[in-house]
Formats: sequence, structure tokens, C-alpha cells
Amino acid sequence: MNSYREIISNGLWGNNQALVALLGLCPLLAVSNTAINGLGLGLATTLVLLLSNTSVSLIRHVVRPEVRLPVFVLVIASFVTAVELSMKAYFFDLYKILGIFIPLIVTNCAIIGRAEAFASKNNPAKAAVDGLAIGIGFTLVLFVLGASRELIGQGTLLSQAHLMFGEAARDWTIQIEGFKGALLAILPPGAFLGLGSIIALKNVIDHWQQKQTAKEPVVEATPQESPG
Repeated sequence: MNSYREIISNGLWGNNQALVALLGLCPLLAVSNTAINGLGLGLATTLVLLLSNTSVSLIRHVVRPEVRLPVFVLVIASFVTAVELSMKAYFFDLYKILGIFIPLIVTNCAIIGRAEAFASKNNPAKAAVDGLAIGIGFTLVLFVLGASRELIGQGTLLSQAHLMFGEAARDWTIQIEGFKGALLAILPPGAFLGLGSIIALKNVIDHWQQKQTAKEPVVEATPQESPG
């Protein structure tokens, strides 16, 4: 059985759905042209993951195996609808920008994959932690990718933060003086280049960690002498 520490580590890094499994790439690449857009979609996805994982775990013993996938999709679709209506009520301008990609969370392979592979086989507490960790890991990738594309493409950071954090956040925008930006970064090719760079960086870090682990000396246990 996975410990909570392993579940969190896998969700944030080791089994990050955007960097390792490469799931949910359609919305990830489509809306990550700014940091706020990425953060908004990431938080919505995280909430759906948390609620759907917990619900699937709670009903795992009463759903017959033959109909489990349609039931899981129905559960996910219900939470996506609730999140969509909430965003439409409280974050309408951001909702308009994200558009079709909010209801498309239903088809995110990462969510149905976690429901089938983990939530349906573990207790609600572990399923909730898994959903939260996977969601936060996905959100971090969205935010970093969006921030880097915005910074390189527009020369700004946290533009339109007021769409999520209210009017007080209008002054949060960071502007690089004299830099007009490189248009390629905010175009579709820039999304692929940015994500590829993040994946490459993760692989370099993983390789370095493996080398460091291999260099660590192995401590052998000293055999105890029998009393004589």
C-alpha cells in the first residue's frame, strides 16, 4: 500500500500527469498563454480531481465492475458542471476566456485515469490526497508554462490577475520595461516548445538525483557476535 508521502511525491513529481504520463495536454497547451489562465484551469481541474476521487472511492463497493466507467464519467461530469456554473457566477470574465476547456475537463484522461487506477482501489482519505496531489502537480505545470510563455511572449507576468483575485489585483502585473516580447511564445508552437523544455528539465533533475543516489555508500550491517 502506498503511504501518504509516496502519494504526494508521485502526484507532484514522480508521476506528474503533465510531465510523465502526458495526459490532459489539450487544455494544458491551449490555455497556458498566461499565468492566470493556467492557474484558473489548474485550480478547476484540481477541485474536480479531489471531489471525483473521493466520491469514486466512497461508492467503489456498490458499483458493479461492468458499469464502473460510465458511472465514473457521470460522477466527474456532475462535478465539472458544478465547477463550471460556479466559475460562471463568480469568475465570469475568466470563464469566458477559458471557454470550452472548462466543460472539457470531463474528457481529461488524467481524471478518469486516477478514478480507475487509484480511487476505485483505495480508501477515501488516500483517494482525496491522490486527487489533490495530482491536481496541484498539474496546476504547477500549467502555471509555470503559462508564466514563462507570458513573460517571453508579452514581457509581462500576472497580467489580468484581477480576473481571479478581484480589483485589488490590478496592480500585480509585472512589466519588463523595453521588452515587447517574442510572439512565438504565445502562439501554439510556443506551448509545445515550453512544455518540452519543462519535461527536459525534469528529466535532467531526475537523472542527477539517480546519480547522487548511486554514489551514496551502502552501509552493511555488522553481524552480532554470539555470547560465548
